[in-house]
Amino acid sequence: MTTMVPLLMLFLSLHSLVLSLNQEGLYLQQVKLQLSDPAGVLSDWNYRDDTPCNWTGVKCHPLTRSVTSVILPNAGLAGPFPTFLCRLPSLSTISLANNSINSSLPLNMSTCQNLTHVDLSQNLLVGPIPYTLSDIPNLNFLNLNGNNLSGDIPVSFGHFQRLETLILTDNLLDGTIPAALGNITSLKRLELAYNPFAPSRLAPEFGNLSNLENLWLSNCCLVGQIPESIGRLSRLTNLDVSCNGLSGPIPSSISQLTSVVQIELFNNSFSSKLPARWSNMTALKRFDASMNELVGTIPDELCELPLESLNLCNNQLEGFLPQSIARSPNLYELKLFFNRLRGTLPIELGKNSRLQVLDMSENQFSGDIPANLCENGALEELILIYNSFSGNIPGSLGKCRSLRRVRLRSNRLSGEVPAGFWGLPHVYLLDLRENSLSGHVSNMISGASNLSVLYISKNHFSGPIPNEIGSLVNLVEFYGSNNELTGQIPATIVHLCQLGSLDLSNNELSGEIPVGIQSLKQLNELNLANNKLTGEIPDEIGSLPVLNYLDLSGNYFSGKIPLALQNLKLNMLNLSNNHLSGDIPPLYAKQVYWDSFLGNPGLCGDLVGFCPRKGGSKNQVYLWILRSIFVLAGVVFVVGVVWFLLKYRHFKKTKKGITISKWRSFHKLGFSEFEIADCLNEDSVIGSGASGKVYKAVLSNGEIVAVKKLWGGSKKDDTSVDSERDAFEVEVETLGKIRHKNIVKLWCCCNSEDCKLLVYEYMPNGSLGDLLHGSKGGWLDWPTRFRIALDAAEGLSYLHHDCVPPIVHRDVKSNNILLDGEFGARISDFGVAKMLKTVNKGAEPMSAIAGSCGYIAPEYAYTPRVNEKSDIYSFGVVILELVTGRRPIDPDFGEQDLVAWVCTSLDQKGVDHVLDANLESTFKEQICRALNIGLLCISPHPANRPSMRRVVKMLQEAGADNKPKIAKKDEKLSLSYYEDTSDQGSSV
Repeated sequence: MTTMVPLLMLFLSLHSLVLSLNQEGLYLQQVKLQLSDPAGVLSDWNYRDDTPCNWTGVKCHPLTRSVTSVILPNAGLAGPFPTFLCRLPSLSTISLANNSINSSLPLNMSTCQNLTHVDLSQNLLVGPIPYTLSDIPNLNFLNLNGNNLSGDIPVSFGHFQRLETLILTDNLLDGTIPAALGNITSLKRLELAYNPFAPSRLAPEFGNLSNLENLWLSNCCLVGQIPESIGRLSRLTNLDVSCNGLSGPIPSSISQLTSVVQIELFNNSFSSKLPARWSNMTALKRFDASMNELVGTIPDELCELPLESLNLCNNQLEGFLPQSIARSPNLYELKLFFNRLRGTLPIELGKNSRLQVLDMSENQFSGDIPANLCENGALEELILIYNSFSGNIPGSLGKCRSLRRVRLRSNRLSGEVPAGFWGLPHVYLLDLRENSLSGHVSNMISGASNLSVLYISKNHFSGPIPNEIGSLVNLVEFYGSNNELTGQIPATIVHLCQLGSLDLSNNELSGEIPVGIQSLKQLNELNLANNKLTGEIPDEIGSLPVLNYLDLSGNYFSGKIPLALQNLKLNMLNLSNNHLSGDIPPLYAKQVYWDSFLGNPGLCGDLVGFCPRKGGSKNQVYLWILRSIFVLAGVVFVVGVVWFLLKYRHFKKTKKGITISKWRSFHKLGFSEFEIADCLNEDSVIGSGASGKVYKAVLSNGEIVAVKKLWGGSKKDDTSVDSERDAFEVEVETLGKIRHKNIVKLWCCCNSEDCKLLVYEYMPNGSLGDLLHGSKGGWLDWPTRFRIALDAAEGLSYLHHDCVPPIVHRDVKSNNILLDGEFGARISDFGVAKMLKTVNKGAEPMSAIAGSCGYIAPEYAYTPRVNEKSDIYSFGVVILELVTGRRPIDPDFGEQDLVAWVCTSLDQKGVDHVLDANLESTFKEQICRALNIGLLCISPHPANRPSMRRVVKMLQEAGADNKPKIAKKDEKLSLSYYEDTSDQGSSV
C-alpha cells in the first residue's frame, strides 16, 4: 500500500503536464509522431509547454495565440503528409519544401478551409493531385514543384477564386493541360514546365488570364500554333514556351504584350517570318527564338527595342543585321549563330552597351571586326567562327581584359595579332585557326595565365615559339601546325604539366626534342611531323604514361629507335622519312607497322623486303631463280601437309581417347565433342573478328551451336601468341563460372597445341550491331529495342554487382550483344574482361586500353586506372545507338563520334533531330526517357554515371505504367564538356 501512493502521485503529475498543453499543441504532437526527424528539428516540440507558439517552425496569431503557420523547409523530415495539420482551425500557411514527404496528398486537405499558402515543393509526393484542393476558398499560393505527382491536372482547378500562384513544374503529370485553367482570372504566376504531358495545344482560353505575369510552359509537349489570344495578356512579363513542338508562325499579336520583359520561344518548330510590329513592346529585354525554322530577315523594329539579350540562333534567317541593334543601351548578349546572315556587323556594335557575349558563328558575315566591341570593358565571349571576316584583329581587343573565350576560326583575317591579344589574363580558349594571320607569337603570352586551349594552326605565323610559353601552367592543348614557325622547341615547354596535346607539325622547327619531356605526364598526343628536327629520339618518350599518338615523321632524326617506345600503348605511330638506323624494336617489327618506318634507309627489321638490297642485275636473276625454287618447294610442302592432316583427322576419329583430355565441359552436353571439328568449314562461317572466326555448327542430334576458332599465332610473334592465350583463358575463366539468362552460355572448350575452340549456344538473330545497322535496321521496332537494352543492362548488372569478384567486360558494344530467336539479348565476347581483385575500393590499373572505337570511355585518355564505370559509358553509347539508329562512328558526324553528335544536336536542334525516324512516334515518350538514361551513362566524369543496378531500375521504371521523372536540365549531361572540343559552333 505504501508503494502505491508515490506511483499514483507520479501519474497525476504527468497527467497534469499533458493537460497543460493546449489542443493545437496536441495535434502538432501527432504531426511529430507521423514524421521521421533525423536532424532533431522538432526536438523542442514537447508536452511541457502550454502552447506550441514558441516551437520551431510554428507561428501563432499575436492575440488569439492560435497556430497560423507551420513553416519547416529543408528540415530533413520524412514520412507521409501529416493530416493532423488540417485540424488546426486557423492554419493559413503550410511550408514543408525540400523534405522527404513521400505519400500521396489526401483528399481531405480541403478541410483546411483557412489555408492561403501551401508549399510542398521538392518532396517525394506521388499519385494524383487531389481535385478537392479547389474547395479551399482562400487559397492564394500552391507550389507542388519537384515531386512525382502523376495523372491529370484536375479540371476542378478552374474553380479557384483567389489563386495567384500555381506551380506544378517538374512532376510526372501525363494528361493534357486543361483549358479550364484559363478560368482562374486571379492567376499571376502559372508554371507547368518539365512534365511529360500528352501532346496538346495551348488553349485559347489562356488569353483570359488578364492578371498573368509569368507563364512557364517549357517542355510540356505543346503542339500546334500559339493562339492569337496570347496578345491579351497585357500584364505578362515572362513568356516561356521553349522546348516544345509548337509550329507555324509566331503570332502577330505577340507585339501587344506591352509589359513583357522576356520571351523564350527556342527549340520549337516555328516557321515563317518574325512579326514586323514590335514598337509596342517597349519593356522587352530578352528575346530567344533560337532553334526553330524561322526565315526572312530580322525586323528593324525588334532591334530598336531596349533589348538585353537577343538569341535567334539556329534558324534560316537571311539578309543583314539591322544597324539599330548597335543602339540598344542594355544589350549584353547577342547570339545569331547558325543562320544565313550576311554583310558587315554594325561598326558601332558594343559602343553604346556593355556587350558580354557575341556569337555570330556559321553565317556569311564579311568585312572588318568592329573595333568597339569591348568599348565598355565587358566583353567575355567573342565567337565568330566560320564566316568571311577579313582585315586585322582590332588593336582594341588586345586591351579587352574581360575576354574569356575567343573563337575566330575559319575566316579571312590577316596581318599581325595585336601583342596584347596574346596575353589577355582571363582567356581560357584562344582559337585563331584557318586564317591568314602572320607575325610572331608574342612573348606577352606569359600574361595569359588562364589559357587552357591554344589553336593557331593553318596560318602564316613565323619566328620562334617564345620561351614564355612554358609559364602557361594551365595549358592543355596547343595546336600550331601548318605555319612557318622556326627555331627550336622551347626547353620550357616541359614545364606544362597539364599539357595533353601538342601539335607543331608542318613548320620549320629545328634542333632536338627538349630534355625532360618525360615530365609531361598528361601528354597523349605528340605530333612534330614535317619539321627540321635533329638528334636522337629521346628514350624518355617511352615513359609518357598516356601517350597514344606519336608522329615524328619527315624530320632528320638519327640513331636507333628507342626500345622504350615498346612501353607505350599507341594507336598511331609514324617515324617514317627520317635518318634512323639499326633494328626495329620487336614489338613494332610487324607488317601492320610497315608504313611507320618507311624512308629510313638505315633501318632493318624482320619483315621480308624491308631492308635495302645490293647487287646488280645478275644478282637479281639469281634471286629470281632461288625464289622460284622456294615457291615450288613450298607448294609441294603444302600439298604434303594437307594430305597429312586428312590422314591425321581420320586417325583422330579412330583414336578418340588421344584428344578427349583437351576438351573441357561447363554444362551437360547433348552432343559429342568430336562432332564439332567436322562442322568447321568455310561454308559455315557466320562471323569473323579480331580474335578469330565464328562457325555455325549443325550437329547430328539437330542441335545448333556457335564455335569460335581463335586465330593461330606464329612462334616468331610471341606477343600475338600471348594475346591469343590470354583472350582464350579470360573467356574460359569468366564464362565457365557464369550462369545468367543474359550472358551467353559457354558449352565447352578445346585448348590443345593446335586447336583453340570455344563452343557457345547459338544465337539465331546474330548481333545487335549487325541487325541495327544492317539492311533490316529500320525493321527493329522500339519495344524490341527497349527489351534488348533492358536485357543487356541486367547482364552487365550481374557482372558488376552479383559476381564475386566483380567482372568488368571492357568491350561492351552492339556487336557483342547477341540475340536469340525471341530477340532476347545476351552479353558475349569476354576476351578482354577483367575480374576486379578488390570490391568497392576504387579503380584498378589496366595493362592496356580495351574497347572499340566510339565506345571507349574518356577517362582512358588520362588514366590507366578504370573500373566498371567504363562499361557503363559503353552501354550508354549502345542506348544512343538504339535511340538514334546511328553507328558510334559515322562519316556524317565529321570529326565527332556519336556521343558528341547527340549532345551537340540536342543542344542546338532538339530531341527530334536525333531520334531514329524509323521509330513509331507513339513511343516517343519512352524513347526520350531511354535517351535520358543513356545521357546519364555517358557522363564524362565516371563518378556521375549511375551504377548498372541503378540503370536497370531506371529502365524498368521507364517501361512501366508509372512513368519515371524526366531528367531535369541539369541532369541531361554536362554539355560544357564538349564546349570547346567541337567545331560545330559555339552553342556546343
